[in-house]
Amino acid sequence: MLSPTPTRVLAASMAAVAILGIVAGTVLEGSPPLSQLMFIVLVSPLPALGWLVAHRRPDNLYGWLLLATADCLGLGSLGAGLLVFADAGWPTPMLVLAVLLSSLFTLFYGLSWVFIPLFFPDGRLPSRRWRVGVWIAGVAIAVQWLGMLLFSGEAQAVSWFSNPLGVTGPAGLVVATLNGLGQLTVFGTALAVLGSLVVRTRRASGPERRRLGWMAAGLAVTLVGFPLAMFFLFAESMAAAWISFTPMLSALPAAIGVAVFRHNMLDIRVGVRGSRFFLVFDLRPTVDELLSELAPGLEEAEPGELLGRLAEAVRTGLDVRWAAVTLADGTRVVAGEEEGEPELTVPAGQGHIACGPRDGGLTRDDRRLLRALAVPVGLAIQSTGLAARLVNAQEAERRRIERNIHDGVQQEVVALIAGLELARATGGDAETLTLLRDQARQTLDDLRELAAGIHPSVLSQGGLAEALEERCSRLPVPSTVRVDPEPRVRRFPDEVEGALYFTVSEALANTLKHARASTVDVRLTLSGGRLGVTVADDGKGFDPGTVTRRGLVALADRLAALGGGLDVASAKGEGTRVRAWVPVHD
Repeated sequence: MLSPTPTRVLAASMAAVAILGIVAGTVLEGSPPLSQLMFIVLVSPLPALGWLVAHRRPDNLYGWLLLATADCLGLGSLGAGLLVFADAGWPTPMLVLAVLLSSLFTLFYGLSWVFIPLFFPDGRLPSRRWRVGVWIAGVAIAVQWLGMLLFSGEAQAVSWFSNPLGVTGPAGLVVATLNGLGQLTVFGTALAVLGSLVVRTRRASGPERRRLGWMAAGLAVTLVGFPLAMFFLFAESMAAAWISFTPMLSALPAAIGVAVFRHNMLDIRVGVRGSRFFLVFDLRPTVDELLSELAPGLEEAEPGELLGRLAEAVRTGLDVRWAAVTLADGTRVVAGEEEGEPELTVPAGQGHIACGPRDGGLTRDDRRLLRALAVPVGLAIQSTGLAARLVNAQEAERRRIERNIHDGVQQEVVALIAGLELARATGGDAETLTLLRDQARQTLDDLRELAAGIHPSVLSQGGLAEALEERCSRLPVPSTVRVDPEPRVRRFPDEVEGALYFTVSEALANTLKHARASTVDVRLTLSGGRLGVTVADDGKGFDPGTVTRRGLVALADRLAALGGGLDVASAKGEGTRVRAWVPVHD
């Protein structure tokens, strides 16, 4: 269930204001009930559509534009109803309020003719060149509204009394001129917007073209209906004026509604549920909603299952036939039945997401959704790769220990048992028993050495500093160990000490095998909340870009899992420096 966020509460409030204003104003005007009902039915879709867009896409300007336009219509209707309903006993402030509200009709027409079609369908201007047009239209609408507000004579041409805000004389002539110029400018700008819609429709294709075509038709009907309605209104032919007003007020909301429900402008699909014929409005979820629904399952999913859930979330969120998540190593998981070439592919961390086609095609909003979703999916892919490498490293370490036991200690124990059996059978002299004792001691030493490869006892008992010194004391090359004062006397979590100890051990092993170094320097530091070790040698060095560091890769993953990191600096003839660190807390 969607939470009542402030933006959604605001959207519902604006829609309610518009609808209540429309109903109240229509009732106050005192028209026949059938006419009142028809007017309410014709204009109510505008606030409903505005609420739908703003509720589901609060970051999209278009929904708020529709709601603002609907509020101008609703409050203008309320003001017009008050002007008709007013009598001689009304105080002047009430009359002024009614005039102010009814003047909002001017803003409604300006927003409907220019801004709603211009920002259609995604709340953005068609091009930067329209910025000047927007300013011209905004100034013209404001001028026309001011002229209507200060126009003398009967207030808004619907009341029996003069406008209490009206001005007369030369100032009244200026006001009338401004009103006419503003109206002509707004109408001319609306014609330019219509021309732009026609051009955009011809250049577009697929669902985009159909959506733009409906908006162009709606604006054309609106612009034709207005002068006809004004002509019949001044000719006092109310029936003909009403017939002209009807398509003018309903054409744009109808065009937007068709674009939304018929051509998936906002990915809203209308279906039938069960035998009762309930309409189902299935809206595409936002990135936050997708992640909120997906998060509980991701926490419990295994690495292989994780990719499948991510692919299914993308497929469901975009309503495409299939979606695939691919890792850098070639691992690929597909949700749905993959057919044909991908419709859209975007990078996601150390992999990419590919989407198949969708009936009606993918929109610009779909592409933005997928690119936004690629960020958290990329992090999940990276986490999956890290988990897989850790699992592989653990398996490789298990096999190494198994091999060492089989090839080393196990053979020594077998030989020791055989020697004991032989001594038992022959009586065993002193020399044989001494030999068996030496074999047992050697086996014990080998077991201790093997255990040191798992977790040395000196590390558990003496701490990281003592373990590093003990490890370096057995090196066949001269070595120095430098330890800061605090890490010498302080203990750290087992996983932190173990990760840094084995990093040093691997670095020293690489030095002995490959570096041909004459000296090795190991340093243990604690600074800025980071416990770090550095292993530097004066060996022959290497090009890091051409050498595979298998052992260090597993250790780097281990450090990364602790929030730390590892880097290697080397060059031919300049030695090698391995630096690892892990964050620690006081």
